[in-house]
Amino acid sequence: MPDNFPGADSPLDLGNVTKALRERLGGLKIIAVVVVVGLLALSSVYTVQPEEVGVILRLGKYAGTTEPGLRFKIPLIDRLTKVPVRRQLKEEFGFSSESVGVRSSFVSNPDEANMLTGDLNAAVVEWVVQYRVVDPYQFLFRVRNLDETFRDMSEAVMRKVVGDRTVNEVLTVGRAEIEGAVKVELQELCNQYETGIAIDQVVLQSNNPPEPVKPSFNAVNQAEQELERLVNEAEAEYNRVIPRAEGQALQTIQQAEGYALDRVNRAQGDATRFNALYEEFRQAPEVTRKRLFIETMERVLPKVGRKIVVDEDVDGLTPIMSFEGVSAARTSRQVAAQQAGEGTR
Repeated sequence: MPDNFPGADSPLDLGNVTKALRERLGGLKIIAVVVVVGLLALSSVYTVQPEEVGVILRLGKYAGTTEPGLRFKIPLIDRLTKVPVRRQLKEEFGFSSESVGVRSSFVSNPDEANMLTGDLNAAVVEWVVQYRVVDPYQFLFRVRNLDETFRDMSEAVMRKVVGDRTVNEVLTVGRAEIEGAVKVELQELCNQYETGIAIDQVVLQSNNPPEPVKPSFNAVNQAEQELERLVNEAEAEYNRVIPRAEGQALQTIQQAEGYALDRVNRAQGDATRFNALYEEFRQAPEVTRKRLFIETMERVLPKVGRKIVVDEDVDGLTPIMSFEGVSAARTSRQVAAQQAGEGTR
Protein backbone atom coordinates (compact mmCIF):
# COMPACT_ATOMS: atom_id res chain seq x y z
CA MET A 1 0.00 0.00 0.00
CA PRO A 2 1.34 3.46 -0.78
CA ASP A 3 2.73 5.50 2.04
CA ASN A 4 0.48 8.49 1.47
CA PHE A 5 -2.69 6.57 2.22
CA PRO A 6 -3.98 7.15 5.74
CA GLY A 7 -3.38 4.22 8.03
CA ALA A 8 -0.71 2.77 5.84
CA ASP A 9 1.05 1.31 8.91
CA SER A 10 -2.22 0.20 10.42
CA PRO A 11 -4.57 -2.53 9.39
CA LEU A 12 -6.53 -1.86 6.12
CA ASP A 13 -9.33 0.66 6.63
CA LEU A 14 -11.72 0.66 3.62
CA GLY A 15 -13.46 3.77 4.78
CA ASN A 16 -10.29 5.79 4.72
CA VAL A 17 -9.37 4.44 1.26
CA THR A 18 -12.77 5.28 -0.15
CA LYS A 19 -12.59 8.77 1.26
CA ALA A 20 -9.18 9.36 -0.26
CA LEU A 21 -10.32 8.15 -3.69
CA ARG A 22 -13.35 10.42 -3.56
CA GLU A 23 -11.17 13.41 -2.78
CA ARG A 24 -8.88 12.66 -5.72
CA LEU A 25 -11.77 12.00 -8.14
CA GLY A 26 -13.35 15.26 -7.09
CA GLY A 27 -10.21 17.12 -8.01
CA LEU A 28 -10.05 15.40 -11.41
CA LYS A 29 -13.66 16.27 -12.13
CA ILE A 30 -12.98 19.90 -11.45
CA ILE A 31 -10.00 19.82 -13.78
CA ALA A 32 -12.05 18.05 -16.45
CA VAL A 33 -14.85 20.57 -16.13
CA VAL A 34 -12.42 23.44 -16.45
CA VAL A 35 -10.84 21.87 -19.53
CA VAL A 36 -14.22 21.24 -21.17
CA VAL A 37 -15.38 24.77 -20.43
CA GLY A 38 -12.16 26.13 -21.85
CA LEU A 39 -12.52 24.09 -25.03
CA LEU A 40 -16.12 25.17 -25.43
CA ALA A 41 -15.12 28.78 -24.93
CA LEU A 42 -12.39 28.47 -27.54
CA SER A 43 -14.69 26.73 -30.02
CA SER A 44 -17.27 29.48 -29.63
CA VAL A 45 -14.86 32.10 -30.98
CA TYR A 46 -13.95 32.24 -34.66
CA THR A 47 -12.45 34.70 -37.14
CA VAL A 48 -13.81 35.52 -40.60
CA GLN A 49 -11.19 36.80 -43.05
CA PRO A 50 -11.79 40.00 -45.07
CA GLU A 51 -12.52 38.12 -48.32
CA GLU A 52 -14.93 35.70 -46.62
CA VAL A 53 -18.29 35.50 -44.92
CA GLY A 54 -19.35 32.94 -42.33
CA VAL A 55 -22.53 30.91 -42.80
CA ILE A 56 -23.99 29.59 -39.51
CA LEU A 57 -26.08 26.41 -39.26
CA ARG A 58 -27.88 26.01 -35.94
CA LEU A 59 -28.91 22.41 -35.37
CA GLY A 60 -28.65 21.88 -39.14
CA LYS A 61 -30.80 24.87 -40.08
CA TYR A 62 -29.54 28.08 -41.71
CA ALA A 63 -29.26 30.73 -39.00
CA GLY A 64 -27.55 33.62 -40.75
CA THR A 65 -24.41 35.03 -42.31
CA THR A 66 -21.62 36.78 -40.41
CA GLU A 67 -19.32 39.48 -41.78
CA PRO A 68 -15.51 39.54 -41.52
CA GLY A 69 -14.04 39.96 -38.05
CA LEU A 70 -13.99 38.20 -34.66
CA ARG A 71 -17.29 36.40 -34.08
CA PHE A 72 -18.97 34.06 -31.58
CA LYS A 73 -21.18 31.00 -31.98
CA ILE A 74 -22.93 28.56 -29.69
CA PRO A 75 -20.66 25.60 -29.06
CA LEU A 76 -21.90 22.17 -30.15
CA ILE A 77 -25.02 23.75 -31.63
CA ASP A 78 -23.78 26.11 -34.31
CA ARG A 79 -21.70 24.90 -37.25
CA LEU A 80 -19.63 27.37 -39.25
CA THR A 81 -18.90 27.29 -43.01
CA LYS A 82 -16.68 29.99 -44.50
CA VAL A 83 -17.41 31.09 -48.09
CA PRO A 84 -14.98 33.27 -50.11
CA VAL A 85 -17.21 35.99 -51.59
CA ARG A 86 -14.57 38.64 -52.33
CA ARG A 87 -12.07 36.38 -54.05
CA GLN A 88 -12.17 35.35 -57.69
CA LEU A 89 -12.34 31.59 -58.17
CA LYS A 90 -11.64 29.60 -61.30
CA GLU A 91 -12.30 26.25 -62.90
CA GLU A 92 -10.07 24.75 -65.60
CA PHE A 93 -11.53 22.67 -68.42
CA GLY A 94 -9.65 20.44 -70.84
CA PHE A 95 -6.55 20.60 -68.66
CA SER A 96 -5.48 20.88 -65.03
CA SER A 97 -2.58 22.70 -63.41
CA GLU A 98 -0.21 20.48 -61.49
CA SER A 99 2.18 23.24 -60.42
CA VAL A 100 2.10 26.99 -60.97
CA GLY A 101 5.26 29.07 -60.93
CA VAL A 102 8.20 29.89 -63.12
CA ARG A 103 7.89 26.46 -64.70
CA SER A 104 4.22 25.63 -64.64
CA SER A 105 3.11 22.15 -65.58
CA PHE A 106 -0.27 21.10 -66.90
CA VAL A 107 -2.04 17.85 -67.60
CA SER A 108 -4.49 17.64 -70.48
CA ASN A 109 -7.93 16.13 -70.21
CA PRO A 110 -8.95 14.87 -73.67
CA ASP A 111 -12.45 13.87 -72.55
CA GLU A 112 -13.31 17.52 -71.92
CA ALA A 113 -11.13 19.13 -74.58
CA ASN A 114 -12.09 17.11 -77.69
CA MET A 115 -15.09 18.72 -79.40
CA LEU A 116 -16.91 18.63 -82.75
CA THR A 117 -17.46 21.90 -84.63
CA GLY A 118 -20.45 22.87 -86.72
CA ASP A 119 -18.73 21.86 -89.98
CA LEU A 120 -17.99 18.38 -88.56
CA ASN A 121 -14.32 19.01 -87.79
CA ALA A 122 -12.54 18.03 -84.58
CA ALA A 123 -10.94 20.63 -82.33
CA VAL A 124 -9.15 20.57 -78.98
CA VAL A 125 -10.68 23.33 -76.84
CA GLU A 126 -9.26 24.29 -73.45
CA TRP A 127 -10.76 27.09 -71.37
CA VAL A 128 -10.93 28.67 -67.93
CA VAL A 129 -14.03 30.02 -66.18
CA GLN A 130 -13.43 32.76 -63.60
CA TYR A 131 -16.32 33.40 -61.20
CA ARG A 132 -17.32 34.85 -57.82
CA VAL A 133 -19.78 33.77 -55.14
CA VAL A 134 -22.46 36.46 -54.78
CA ASP A 135 -25.01 34.54 -52.67
CA PRO A 136 -23.48 32.26 -50.02
CA TYR A 137 -26.83 30.70 -49.09
CA GLN A 138 -27.60 29.62 -52.66
CA PHE A 139 -24.00 28.55 -53.18
CA LEU A 140 -24.13 26.16 -50.23
CA PHE A 141 -27.71 24.91 -50.09
CA ARG A 142 -29.62 25.33 -53.39
CA VAL A 143 -27.68 22.84 -55.53
CA ARG A 144 -26.35 19.46 -54.46
CA ASN A 145 -22.76 18.74 -55.57
CA LEU A 146 -22.36 22.27 -56.90
CA ASP A 147 -18.77 21.82 -58.08
CA GLU A 148 -19.65 18.89 -60.31
CA THR A 149 -22.85 20.55 -61.51
CA PHE A 150 -21.02 23.75 -62.39
CA ARG A 151 -18.42 21.86 -64.41
CA ASP A 152 -21.13 19.96 -66.27
CA MET A 153 -22.96 23.19 -67.10
CA SER A 154 -19.77 24.85 -68.35
CA GLU A 155 -18.86 21.91 -70.56
CA ALA A 156 -22.39 21.65 -71.97
CA VAL A 157 -22.50 25.35 -72.86
CA MET A 158 -19.05 25.29 -74.47
CA ARG A 159 -19.91 22.25 -76.59
CA LYS A 160 -23.14 23.90 -77.71
CA VAL A 161 -21.40 27.16 -78.73
CA VAL A 162 -18.53 25.36 -80.48
CA GLY A 163 -21.01 23.13 -82.30
CA ASP A 164 -22.65 26.21 -83.85
CA ARG A 165 -19.41 27.48 -85.45
CA THR A 166 -16.86 26.40 -88.02
CA VAL A 167 -13.42 25.10 -87.12
CA ASN A 168 -11.80 28.30 -88.43
CA GLU A 169 -13.93 30.41 -86.11
CA VAL A 170 -13.12 28.17 -83.16
CA LEU A 171 -9.37 28.13 -83.76
CA THR A 172 -8.77 31.65 -85.12
CA VAL A 173 -11.16 34.53 -85.74
CA GLY A 174 -14.13 33.59 -83.53
CA ARG A 175 -12.45 33.22 -80.14
CA ALA A 176 -13.72 36.48 -78.62
CA GLU A 177 -17.26 35.82 -79.86
CA ILE A 178 -17.20 32.30 -78.38
CA GLU A 179 -15.97 33.60 -75.01
CA GLY A 180 -18.77 36.17 -74.88
CA ALA A 181 -21.48 33.70 -75.90
CA VAL A 182 -20.35 31.09 -73.34
CA LYS A 183 -20.25 33.69 -70.57
CA VAL A 184 -23.81 34.86 -71.27
CA GLU A 185 -25.36 31.40 -71.58
CA LEU A 186 -23.48 30.02 -68.57
CA GLN A 187 -24.64 32.95 -66.43
CA GLU A 188 -28.23 32.29 -67.49
CA LEU A 189 -27.90 28.66 -66.38
CA CYS A 190 -26.36 29.68 -63.05
CA ASN A 191 -29.26 32.05 -62.43
CA GLN A 192 -31.78 29.42 -63.44
CA TYR A 193 -30.33 26.83 -61.04
CA GLU A 194 -29.84 29.43 -58.26
CA THR A 195 -26.17 28.63 -57.77
CA GLY A 196 -25.26 32.03 -56.28
CA ILE A 197 -22.42 32.37 -58.81
CA ALA A 198 -21.55 35.35 -61.02
CA ILE A 199 -19.41 34.63 -64.08
CA ASP A 200 -16.60 37.18 -64.45
CA GLN A 201 -14.79 35.88 -67.51
CA VAL A 202 -14.45 32.93 -69.87
CA VAL A 203 -10.95 32.61 -71.32
CA LEU A 204 -10.11 30.27 -74.17
CA GLN A 205 -6.65 28.79 -73.91
CA SER A 206 -4.77 27.09 -76.76
CA ASN A 207 -7.31 25.86 -79.31
CA ASN A 208 -5.72 23.44 -81.74
CA PRO A 209 -6.75 20.65 -84.05
CA PRO A 210 -6.12 17.12 -82.77
CA GLU A 211 -2.55 15.90 -83.14
CA PRO A 212 -3.32 13.28 -85.86
CA VAL A 213 -4.78 15.92 -88.21
CA LYS A 214 -2.58 18.88 -87.27
CA PRO A 215 -0.23 18.55 -90.32
CA SER A 216 -3.19 18.50 -92.72
CA PHE A 217 -4.79 21.44 -90.93
CA ASN A 218 -1.54 23.42 -91.16
CA ALA A 219 -1.30 22.62 -94.87
CA VAL A 220 -4.84 23.90 -95.41
CA ASN A 221 -4.03 27.08 -93.48
CA GLN A 222 -0.95 27.67 -95.62
CA ALA A 223 -2.99 27.16 -98.78
CA GLU A 224 -5.63 29.61 -97.56
CA GLN A 225 -2.97 32.16 -96.68
CA GLU A 226 -1.39 31.73 -100.12
CA LEU A 227 -4.80 32.15 -101.74
CA GLU A 228 -5.44 35.29 -99.72
CA ARG A 229 -2.03 36.66 -100.70
CA LEU A 230 -2.66 36.05 -104.40
CA VAL A 231 -6.11 37.61 -104.19
CA ASN A 232 -4.67 40.68 -102.47
CA GLU A 233 -1.96 40.99 -105.13
CA ALA A 234 -4.55 40.65 -107.90
CA GLU A 235 -6.76 43.28 -106.28
CA ALA A 236 -3.77 45.60 -105.91
CA GLU A 237 -2.87 45.13 -109.59
CA TYR A 238 -6.50 45.68 -110.56
CA ASN A 239 -6.64 48.87 -108.52
CA ARG A 240 -3.43 50.05 -110.15
CA VAL A 241 -4.23 49.23 -113.82
CA ILE A 242 -7.99 49.61 -114.16
CA PRO A 243 -8.27 53.22 -112.90
CA ARG A 244 -5.41 54.27 -115.16
CA ALA A 245 -6.99 52.54 -118.18
CA GLU A 246 -10.35 54.08 -117.37
CA GLY A 247 -8.70 57.49 -117.09
CA GLN A 248 -6.95 57.07 -120.44
CA ALA A 249 -10.17 55.89 -122.07
CA LEU A 250 -12.06 58.85 -120.65
CA GLN A 251 -9.33 61.20 -121.86
CA THR A 252 -9.44 59.70 -125.38
CA ILE A 253 -13.22 59.98 -125.47
CA GLN A 254 -13.11 63.59 -124.34
CA GLN A 255 -10.43 64.41 -126.93
CA ALA A 256 -12.50 62.75 -129.65
CA GLU A 257 -15.61 64.60 -128.57
CA GLY A 258 -13.66 67.88 -128.53
CA TYR A 259 -12.21 67.18 -131.98
CA ALA A 260 -15.63 66.29 -133.36
CA LEU A 261 -17.14 69.42 -131.86
CA ASP A 262 -14.31 71.54 -133.35
CA ARG A 263 -14.73 70.04 -136.82
CA VAL A 264 -18.47 70.43 -136.74
CA ASN A 265 -18.19 74.04 -135.58
CA ARG A 266 -15.59 74.75 -138.26
CA ALA A 267 -17.72 73.13 -140.97
CA GLN A 268 -20.77 75.05 -139.85
CA GLY A 269 -18.75 78.26 -139.80
CA ASP A 270 -17.33 77.60 -143.28
CA ALA A 271 -20.79 76.78 -144.59
CA THR A 272 -22.21 79.94 -143.06
CA ARG A 273 -19.35 82.01 -144.50
CA PHE A 274 -19.79 80.43 -147.95
CA ASN A 275 -23.51 81.11 -147.91
CA ALA A 276 -22.84 84.71 -146.96
CA LEU A 277 -20.30 85.07 -149.77
CA TYR A 278 -22.68 83.48 -152.21
CA GLU A 279 -25.38 85.96 -151.29
CA GLU A 280 -22.96 88.86 -151.82
CA PHE A 281 -21.68 87.33 -155.05
CA ARG A 282 -25.19 86.86 -156.33
CA GLN A 283 -26.02 90.49 -155.63
CA ALA A 284 -22.72 92.00 -156.96
CA PRO A 285 -20.68 89.39 -158.83
CA GLU A 286 -17.93 91.68 -160.14
CA VAL A 287 -17.28 93.44 -156.87
CA THR A 288 -17.30 90.17 -154.96
CA ARG A 289 -14.91 88.56 -157.45
CA LYS A 290 -12.42 91.41 -157.09
CA ARG A 291 -12.69 91.33 -153.30
CA LEU A 292 -12.08 87.60 -153.21
CA PHE A 293 -9.09 88.02 -155.55
CA ILE A 294 -7.62 90.74 -153.36
CA GLU A 295 -8.13 88.74 -150.15
CA THR A 296 -6.52 85.72 -151.78
CA MET A 297 -3.52 87.70 -152.92
CA GLU A 298 -3.16 89.16 -149.43
CA ARG A 299 -2.78 85.66 -148.08
CA VAL A 300 -0.52 84.35 -150.86
CA LEU A 301 1.89 87.20 -151.66
CA PRO A 302 3.46 87.41 -148.18
CA LYS A 303 4.63 83.83 -148.65
CA VAL A 304 6.43 84.63 -151.95
CA GLY A 305 10.12 85.55 -151.59
CA ARG A 306 11.07 87.98 -154.39
CA LYS A 307 8.34 89.74 -156.37
CA ILE A 308 8.69 91.51 -159.76
CA VAL A 309 5.83 93.59 -161.05
CA VAL A 310 5.78 94.20 -164.88
CA ASP A 311 3.43 96.46 -166.64
CA GLU A 312 1.23 94.42 -168.92
CA ASP A 313 1.45 97.12 -171.62
CA VAL A 314 5.26 96.89 -171.98
CA ASP A 315 6.33 95.01 -175.17
CA GLY A 316 9.73 93.76 -176.28
CA LEU A 317 11.32 94.06 -172.86
CA THR A 318 13.52 91.20 -171.89
CA PRO A 319 14.80 91.91 -168.42
CA ILE A 320 17.90 90.19 -167.36
CA MET A 321 17.26 89.08 -163.84
CA SER A 322 18.78 86.68 -161.41
CA PHE A 323 16.08 84.35 -160.10
CA GLU A 324 17.48 82.89 -156.93
CA GLY A 325 14.77 80.33 -156.73
CA VAL A 326 15.39 79.16 -160.32
CA SER A 327 19.17 78.91 -159.77
CA ALA A 328 18.71 76.97 -156.59
CA ALA A 329 16.31 74.57 -158.30
CA ARG A 330 18.73 74.05 -161.20
CA THR A 331 21.64 73.35 -158.85
CA SER A 332 19.56 70.78 -156.93
CA ARG A 333 18.63 68.98 -160.15
CA GLN A 334 22.30 68.82 -161.23
CA VAL A 335 23.44 67.32 -157.90
CA ALA A 336 20.67 64.73 -158.03
CA ALA A 337 21.59 63.72 -161.60
CA GLN A 338 25.26 63.38 -160.66
CA GLN A 339 24.44 61.11 -157.67
CA ALA A 340 22.19 58.97 -159.86
CA GLY A 341 24.97 58.54 -162.43
CA GLU A 342 27.45 57.43 -159.77
CA GLY A 343 24.99 54.89 -158.44
CA THR A 344 24.52 53.42 -161.93
CA ARG A 345 28.27 52.96 -162.38
